[in-house]
Amino acid sequence: MIASVTPIPVKVINILHSGYQIPDPLPWAALAGPLAAAEDAVARLDERLAKSPTRAGWAARTHFTDSCACLWLEGELVHLEDLVLHDAGMDVRTPTHELTRAHAVLRARRRIADAKSDWALSAAGLAGLRGRGGRGNPEEETGDRNEKGDEPLGGDGVADAVEPFRVTPADDRLADVFAAVDAAIVQVDRTLAGEIAGRRTPEKDPLVYDLDWDEDERINAWRVIIDQTRNLPPTLAAAIAADAWSALEPLQHTPWLGRILTAALLRQRGKTRWHLSCLHDGLKAVPRERRWPREAASRLAVQLEAITAAAEAGLKDHDRWLTARTLLARKLDGRRSTSRLPALLDYVLSRPIVSAGMIAEELKITPRAAQDLVGELGLREATGRGRYRAWGIL
Repeated sequence: MIASVTPIPVKVINILHSGYQIPDPLPWAALAGPLAAAEDAVARLDERLAKSPTRAGWAARTHFTDSCACLWLEGELVHLEDLVLHDAGMDVRTPTHELTRAHAVLRARRRIADAKSDWALSAAGLAGLRGRGGRGNPEEETGDRNEKGDEPLGGDGVADAVEPFRVTPADDRLADVFAAVDAAIVQVDRTLAGEIAGRRTPEKDPLVYDLDWDEDERINAWRVIIDQTRNLPPTLAAAIAADAWSALEPLQHTPWLGRILTAALLRQRGKTRWHLSCLHDGLKAVPRERRWPREAASRLAVQLEAITAAAEAGLKDHDRWLTARTLLARKLDGRRSTSRLPALLDYVLSRPIVSAGMIAEELKITPRAAQDLVGELGLREATGRGRYRAWGIL
């Protein structure tokens, strides 16, 4: 009987992702309170940072804390001191996979914070953050550089099209060397411009990637949602952007990028002109049982609550670090103008912890001199580990 049964061919149907729809009409009764709180908290923090002497240090420190919070939300524990040492290239052990992922989040936040406010959500910015041609269109970049006056201009006001001036080598034996260098430069230019003949995109491993997962299509669908929120308040638009990213899941292996892009959206809309919001830290403050509700109104309310929590925590951290800076600055009175203590104070404010090696590399001094400066400044030891000592302002 079993041998006589013929196999029935089964056709596998790929289930496409469901589209995301903004609630219409929006549940204003449920969103009015969280929306007002989020708008107020974000505005107060950004206004406090506008003229703060610790703004740069605050931003640098929060990049680390938000990166650790990102992995915490995914169920992975990354110690803050390990991330700081890994970023400085002074690991005390082999970096784990979680640590390298947290460092990728850290680099993405820094890249967005250092760029223009509208770069992250542009086509070139999304491609760069995804690791696909982060340099954007070479022709567009060349045009931008010419407009800014970065290219050398000739007498008539246009860039010289002739080859740059070269010194002819006096020794014929060096001619081949110069020719090889010129050929290497041309090859590098072609590589950066994406003009290498026969270059192919490596095939993705089906065991690692879902080959039917169209990231470009999903990214475009998410950008359409962003365009539909242009007339909404910035924090509500950010909440919808974060919720839509969770629903569409544009990227297979970098789901954390959505909240950083949401923070970039607040910056693009002019709500956070002086900082990049720590939305992973804010969502971490929301209780776990309330973090992922099913109803659309509740999801948006949770996103707004996370934005509020991130701003309030950032405001508390700023005030605490500003107080610590004021107290430590009193120890700088009467110091000579060549003292390294002011530079050490600024560096400590920009990192959650610092080690003697990190201080020595930053200030160009010896590790022994770095420990002496730490003793004079009276920093608090943060780690308590025997293999190395580290200090910080907690």
